Amino acid sequence: MVNAYSDRVCSPGETFDRVRPLLAAFGVTRVARHTGLDKVGIPVWCAYTPNSRSIVVAQGKGLTDADARTSAVMEALERAVAGEPAVESFVHTAEKLRAVGRAFDPLNGLIAAGREDIRPDEEVEWVRGADLVSGRDVFVPLEAALLDRTRPSRFWMSSDGLASGNVMEEAILHGLLERVERDAHALWRVSGQEARHRACVAPEALDDPALDALVGRIRAAELDLRLFDITSDTGIPCFLAFLGPRGTATASNLRFVEVTSGCGAHPCAVRAAIRAVTEAAQSRLTYIGGARDDVYPETFRRALPESTRRAFLATPRPFTTPVARTGVPIEALLSHAISCVKKAGVRSVIAVPLSRGDLPFAVVKVLVPDLENPDGERARRFGPRALSRAISS
Repeated sequence: MVNAYSDRVCSPGETFDRVRPLLAAFGVTRVARHTGLDKVGIPVWCAYTPNSRSIVVAQGKGLTDADARTSAVMEALERAVAGEPAVESFVHTAEKLRAVGRAFDPLNGLIAAGREDIRPDEEVEWVRGADLVSGRDVFVPLEAALLDRTRPSRFWMSSDGLASGNVMEEAILHGLLERVERDAHALWRVSGQEARHRACVAPEALDDPALDALVGRIRAAELDLRLFDITSDTGIPCFLAFLGPRGTATASNLRFVEVTSGCGAHPCAVRAAIRAVTEAAQSRLTYIGGARDDVYPETFRRALPESTRRAFLATPRPFTTPVARTGVPIEALLSHAISCVKKAGVRSVIAVPLSRGDLPFAVVKVLVPDLENPDGERARRFGPRALSRAISS
């Protein structure tokens, strides 16, 4: 750990210096500071990859410019790698894999809307992953690990669980925490309004100078912040932040883009809250800049959902969960996160390495079939966890 707010094995500046010579080779043509386009002042940077197989504009946020710049270029690199991964694959049927004793997961929960599940006798291209729960190799469909929107896919194509780092352990940790975050958010969303609002917390209760500074900037910009503790049964702290104009709770005729949100998960609650708040600030700049190629004109005409406005009616409560403050090595954080999801009933955490071994960074796709997924065009919108939560709410 470089400092109390970083999970990189070296500083963000050093990480950027390591990957900078490779940016052009991976199609990154420009890195830009977008912070000044908004009045909040929370650092947000972008990296541009014009010939990307997914989206052209990658974004990064953080407490400092160095954090945000590095975050942006690492996101651009992981997307570039996931479009053309350096993996060995082979074609086989699920029946044959089972017959020779190989573990596999067809990942039916990620099948795209309108597409059929993989048949046992159907030949499919498979790739090897490592199950961090059982310790064994598990084969998954290659298409489920790709991020290439230039080709049709049987699977819902998403960057969910796609992550990068200086080393593979760093990348896996980031990918797993993103999956935990998306699962927790899905569970919060299907809960009843009373339960959702009861999760509202006062950011000051976390008693952290960096978080307090972010809140100060938000208030100085005349914005309202609502922070929700959406931690699930994994026990890994997770927060959801909403940012909106002053008086959002009682406003009318607000547009969808005027209120933004962000989520963050981390074994340290403060780190999770900071991630949520900075992501909400980044989302503001997504709409202000207007350059993201996955944001369409109709998005700017949409009305703000009533449930989002009502979130600002929630009354913050004290946050009583102990807040860890000491630096913890990457390996220990990863081991802790895996232990937490196992206790919540997760049966597999599959890490599929996507990058070449000779690169100064690592890219991985982390697949956790038992956790819920974010919104997307899938044949199955919800899994058992969300359905159970919705029924009990």
